[in-house]
Amino acid sequence: MPSEPPAPSGLTKLSKKAATREWLVNAEHDLRAAELLAAATSPLPDVAVYHCQQAAEKALKAFLFHRDIPFRKTHDLAELGDERVRLDASLAEVVDRAVDLTPFAWQFRYPAADRGEPSAEDAQEAIETAQATYDAVRTRIGAA
Repeated sequence: MPSEPPAPSGLTKLSKKAATREWLVNAEHDLRAAELLAAATSPLPDVAVYHCQQAAEKALKAFLFHRDIPFRKTHDLAELGDERVRLDASLAEVVDRAVDLTPFAWQFRYPAADRGEPSAEDAQEAIETAQATYDAVRTRIGAA
């Protein structure tokens, strides 16, 4: 029987530094996956934007975890970002941009008649936003 997944706040038996690094590595992997999916011979922009949301979410969670701020299991980047901005007001612009990625956590992952499809340009914009979020966190956390 599989074991329980770790608590969403990253409370594991890893050191704080190792757990923060894990959040960042997972964010980086999602970002890389988005880039590969968007640039593929047969691009998958709907899946790429999902990974962009995931990259931004994990980056924000890395920041909160690093600062010992508990957070609940959520895909809402506004909720995660609000706490982050309270800790570091210089992040407001990046967080405001990242909030637009929130619907990509579910919008294209489930069947719906009116869901539409993101364009290649939408995917590229989402990649740039996720990268900016990741970079802002990485800069503030340091080498973690």
